[in-house]
Amino acid sequence: MKKRPVSAYTKVGGMYFFARTLDKIRLHARGELHEDHHEYLGKAYDGRLCHFLQVEYEALKARVLAGGTDEEIFAWCQENGRGVDETDLLIWNGFASKRGWRDEATASLEKNKAGSGLAHRTDLVTFFDYYEVDEGRAP
Repeated sequence: MKKRPVSAYTKVGGMYFFARTLDKIRLHARGELHEDHHEYLGKAYDGRLCHFLQVEYEALKARVLAGGTDEEIFAWCQENGRGVDETDLLIWNGFASKRGWRDEATASLEKNKAGSGLAHRTDLVTFFDYYEVDEGRAP
């Protein structure tokens, strides 16, 4: 059975989604990543995260596959990209956790919800909300 990545809410270095990106890279390399995630590798949130950190996705992928903990890889990003501080984390986490809620991504979120049989779930107003339910972590 193919696996889903860790929750987007899992923080590394105080940053949402970082652990999820690394988990997707590792799962994909082992052939264990659920197919729903394949087309978004290095794109969408992964791409925005890399852009925000100013590291190339392929360089991050190579670093992840070389081994190390999430914290070590976060430190590598801090050294090889843009170091982030508390304000940067506040901006990233606010953006990432609210994506899909009353913004240009709302239509995409609604399309994903419909495709998963969750169109009736008016409580799922962000992509993070959707991931939690769609991937079985929340009711």
